[in-house]
Amino acid sequence: MTNIFRDKNILVTGGTGSIGRELVRSVLQHEPKVIRVFSNDEDGLFNLEQELQSYDNVRFLVGDVRDKARLVTAVEGIDFIFHAAALKHVSLCEYNPFEAVKTNVLGTQNIIEAAREQEVEKLITISTDKAVSPTNVMGATKLLAERLTTSASHYIGWRRTVFSCVRFGNVLDSRGSVVPLLREQIRKGGPITITDPNMTRFIISIPKAVELVLRAAEIAKGSEIFILKMPAVRVGDLAEVMICELAPEYGYAPENLEVIVIGKKEGEKSHEELLTGDEASIASETEDMFIISSLKGNQVNRATLPKRYTSVEAELMSKEAIRELLQRNLPSSS
Repeated sequence: MTNIFRDKNILVTGGTGSIGRELVRSVLQHEPKVIRVFSNDEDGLFNLEQELQSYDNVRFLVGDVRDKARLVTAVEGIDFIFHAAALKHVSLCEYNPFEAVKTNVLGTQNIIEAAREQEVEKLITISTDKAVSPTNVMGATKLLAERLTTSASHYIGWRRTVFSCVRFGNVLDSRGSVVPLLREQIRKGGPITITDPNMTRFIISIPKAVELVLRAAEIAKGSEIFILKMPAVRVGDLAEVMICELAPEYGYAPENLEVIVIGKKEGEKSHEELLTGDEASIASETEDMFIISSLKGNQVNRATLPKRYTSVEAELMSKEAIRELLQRNLPSSS
């Protein structure tokens, strides 16, 4: 990867979230001129400021993507934007749909318009597999955020901004995800609640997701959706491995922890999809991602693509592979 970020000005919206924080840490290694961390999470900004106090090129901006005037100020002089700000919890979005629209849809429109007005070089919107054939409010709003981003090229006129998206599945150990929830339940000695043991999910570590986001930013030409390749897991297998690994660390015998199947939550799918059949027909493939592009000339290196890419049809991780993934990416309980 070439260093396109050296001496550049970077903005990360949602910069205190799991992906946002790792983006900030990773881009700092590329010697940018400045990174602006934009978030409405005051405590998160304060904590990240304490962590990164040895850097003199990081700015911490309190603001909300719903506020376009604030965004325009934050975007002044910026070269690259990583748009990670979103409401992401399916159940909360389901019961607060208007708020989900304000943040995920109108907030994305605001950052696109600010980037266009300020002639930002590239804007990369972070998306999710739940945007594919959505069955819930969160997925529907993220689908629209994708469409707004990839269609923004039609509105830039003579301006130079490149607009693209990156789409991936569940991020391992991100805030509010299944892994920290299970860890906390195990720490308390149970019961362990799982929605459906046969439910499948794509899964990717935070560092790997961010690595590929930066790669996508490097090669983006405009209007693409970069779909990161990743393994899938059965929720039951993930829970079983976590219980076996963590229960002894917290002083429990794995077989003594009660497991309760609670059923799917409102709006949840049994299986996730990263690439539809229609998308596959206009996609190209690299070693680590699929690339959907509606722009002529962007469909290059076309390979034999799957008819679609779903978590139930993907190769599922074995329990041993899940164990190795957790050991590499999760902090010790001690």
